[in-house]
Amino acid sequence: MSGPQDVGIRNRGKAGPSVRFATSSPTSPASELDDDHTVNYNSRGRTPIEKLLESEEASVAIVGLLTLLAFALRFYKINHPDQVVFDEVHFGKFAAHYISREYYFDVHPPLAKMLFGLAGWFVGFDGQFKFESIGDSYTEAHVPYVGLRALPAILGSLTIPVVYAIMKESGYSTIVAAFSASLILFDNAHIAQSRLILLDAPLIFFMSLTIYSYIRFRKLRYWEFSPEWWGWLLATGAFMACTWASKVNGILTVVCIGIAVIIDLWDILDIKKGHSMEYFTKHFMARSVGFIVLPIILYLSFFWIHLSILTYAGPGDSFMSPAFQETLRGNEMLLNSQEIRYHDTITMRHKDTKVFLHSHPERYPLKYDDGRISSQGQQVTGYGHDDTNNFWQIIPTKALPETGRGRIVRHEDVIQLLHVNTQTVLMTHDVASPTMPTNEEVTTWPKDDHSRYNDTLFHLKLVDGHAGSSWKTKSGHFKLVHASTKVALWTFPGQLPEWAFKQQEVNGNKGIGEKSTIWYPDEIISTEEGELKTVEEMGHKEPKSMNFFKKFGELQLLMLQHNAGLTASHPYASGPFNWPFLLSGISFWTENEGQKQIYLIGNLISWWTCVIGVSIFVGILGADLLARRRGIIPIPDPVRNRLWNSTGFFLLVWAVHYFPFFLMGRQLFLHHYLPSHLASALIAGAVLSFVLSETINFPISLRGPSTKPKPTTYADVGLKGPVIVAVFIVTMFIVFVYLAPLTYGTPGLDVVVYLVLVTWKNVYVDLDYTVELVLQGLLDCVWKQYFGQ
Repeated sequence: MSGPQDVGIRNRGKAGPSVRFATSSPTSPASELDDDHTVNYNSRGRTPIEKLLESEEASVAIVGLLTLLAFALRFYKINHPDQVVFDEVHFGKFAAHYISREYYFDVHPPLAKMLFGLAGWFVGFDGQFKFESIGDSYTEAHVPYVGLRALPAILGSLTIPVVYAIMKESGYSTIVAAFSASLILFDNAHIAQSRLILLDAPLIFFMSLTIYSYIRFRKLRYWEFSPEWWGWLLATGAFMACTWASKVNGILTVVCIGIAVIIDLWDILDIKKGHSMEYFTKHFMARSVGFIVLPIILYLSFFWIHLSILTYAGPGDSFMSPAFQETLRGNEMLLNSQEIRYHDTITMRHKDTKVFLHSHPERYPLKYDDGRISSQGQQVTGYGHDDTNNFWQIIPTKALPETGRGRIVRHEDVIQLLHVNTQTVLMTHDVASPTMPTNEEVTTWPKDDHSRYNDTLFHLKLVDGHAGSSWKTKSGHFKLVHASTKVALWTFPGQLPEWAFKQQEVNGNKGIGEKSTIWYPDEIISTEEGELKTVEEMGHKEPKSMNFFKKFGELQLLMLQHNAGLTASHPYASGPFNWPFLLSGISFWTENEGQKQIYLIGNLISWWTCVIGVSIFVGILGADLLARRRGIIPIPDPVRNRLWNSTGFFLLVWAVHYFPFFLMGRQLFLHHYLPSHLASALIAGAVLSFVLSETINFPISLRGPSTKPKPTTYADVGLKGPVIVAVFIVTMFIVFVYLAPLTYGTPGLDVVVYLVLVTWKNVYVDLDYTVELVLQGLLDCVWKQYFGQ
């Protein structure tokens, strides 16, 4: 039997492969074929043009040119339109809240929004313009909006040299690095996102810096614990925290680096490497500090700054707990909150729907539409307007002091609620509610008839209350739990029929743990002795304090809940399957006069090149694995290891930023794919290098222990490389110019929209139908082959 065949598909020149193995050492064992061998396949003489292109001067000139083009394309007509565009209604508004220091709530972490606020302050924005709706004029309101848009434009432009640097540091040639950078440089989607007050440009900028820093850190693995090694370790953690704190899906970057670090540590743990457990522990602790402790500290710090700035009441107050709200200056709960005492007359409102607890003399009908029989008791409903039928008096069930106002109502007290206008007390019993047979009917009972006294008793359970907590207006969120049947007072947005004047149904819900069973006392109408103080008489109230970690925990939980709750349909929402193929876009802004529109759509050449690049790379790995199972070695080990460790890392970044969206039930849009598109541009460059390479040089990583050699380039793509890349760039630029009216909102919309939005979708529909026919044909063939029908 013959041994494995070393085919070596990269051996293309006339001369045979030349391999020189580096001497093994404790920090660089010879078994690591990745970078521990200095290999030169098919070394050949290089022409002056090739030498020029790979010179340091040429590299600086090329990255400088790409960066200048990036700034030019992203700042071109940045003042147009002078109106609020797409999600500028949200993120511009948040910047305004930072300047006015008014508390707001959002599902995304605060870093990018704080940077927008800082940019606004720097250019003189006073925060008075509130970005109410798409199309509002900046010019008429004298808003320095160009300064706000300049921040994402700068970060989006700087992403281009970072992408270039990622490829160069990964050992790819100048031409290949320029190719990957150009895929982002001339992409219409990246440009459109970078010219507006949106979070994606900061997110992608910090994500690319995280990738770059991690690659620099890994290249120093033979210089472990050196100052440079520690510097890039901590830089990776810092940029990772910035990515995480810019947008909620920045957590995917954290997951990506986490997976890479786990693989790295698993490799160090291998006993074949000859490392001790003490050595492994040192590496584990160092990475824990850089990739766990530092990012968490920074992430917490961003929220601490966020909460330190937003100290005044604002539109986000109602999302937070009463305790949180009372830490904000000018908050209604802080100013108007008063302790409630027995025999006070109050109004109560449902926390979610804001309706008042209401009753009136009309009674439930004897028979409902579905044939069920009611108690014909007095109706208790939810009513959205001020009315005297919303007045309820707190009746004690225990003796009170004989002199002075009654004692304060407290957590876990058992109370009765007297409806003032009808002199009946609130009651629930084991009778089905009007529209929900599973819930109990809520009604009232004459106060002087004690035959059903136990059915009128309710436990007052304050939210986050403890023994002795007093019940207060505005801030005293509570649940009213029936003493006998253990149901909670509840309402929901559904309306009752005409017999209840289409008011909101109130019933007894068995799910007392549900958050929708929470109410709050709105105000005290009167007291038994008429000594209620006004807000002015109560005087100025200083904000209360609350532990930062409690505020942080509450905010994080709300962010997760509301982000998961963004499930409403949207005309431009799309699924993850569509994104890599650019099958749909997003309309950001339209103006009928002049047929102008900003429509988010990528450069077709760029996106499909990336799709093909990812597909080819996965195919190469699959073919190599299959061949090796048959004893064939189609790719030399050093080249194969470079593919796994370099391009494989890019594939990991792409996959981690893409596939989790298939598991999400919230609204999704094309711009959620932009981080993965950047990663796929890196993969496309690496695949191009693999296909074109004629000379492959190692090592890439810096070696020790005495000197630090300059890393050599990974692949020499010869003279054909620049030609192919130039053709790609010219083609991408032509398509970019063709789609530019949609990117910049300039005239020419009618032709572009027809060709792109109609023709392209028709192609997709035809393709989908064709695939369906092909699959159906294959199934028919299989069926006839095996079953003869």
